[in-house]
Amino acid sequence: MKILILNGPNLNLLGKREPTIYGSTSFEAYFEQLQLDFPSFELDYFQSNSEGVLIDKLHEVGFSYDGIVFNAGAYTHTSIALGDAIAAIQTPVIEVHISNTQAREEFRKTSKLAPYCQGVILGFGLKSYALALRAFEN
Repeated sequence: MKILILNGPNLNLLGKREPTIYGSTSFEAYFEQLQLDFPSFELDYFQSNSEGVLIDKLHEVGFSYDGIVFNAGAYTHTSIALGDAIAAIQTPVIEVHISNTQAREEFRKTSKLAPYCQGVILGFGLKSYALALRAFEN
């Protein structure tokens, strides 16, 4: 099963950025652990701080991969274009968040992506990604 983990803006700073919210592990280090924990999956990873690049990546893999685990960061709450891109592709997408966005600022409580995603997992730290991968096992 071929799965893309797609991260949006500022997630390249994991391990450095606000460790009380996001932890102290870089995503690259965590991705290596995911590859060990899910040997039956072919996992790919891509991160961009640019909305257009994220849309291009969704279009690129959205008809050939088996699943996408997507943390769009702050674009989750603002990007109608990313929601439209998810709606336009065939590959199922699971939205993930490291923090519990429902317990944060009011603007973070609305997702422009969730209506087009297979599901949403949030608030379990980096383990949110593993939970999303588990959902693709079934």
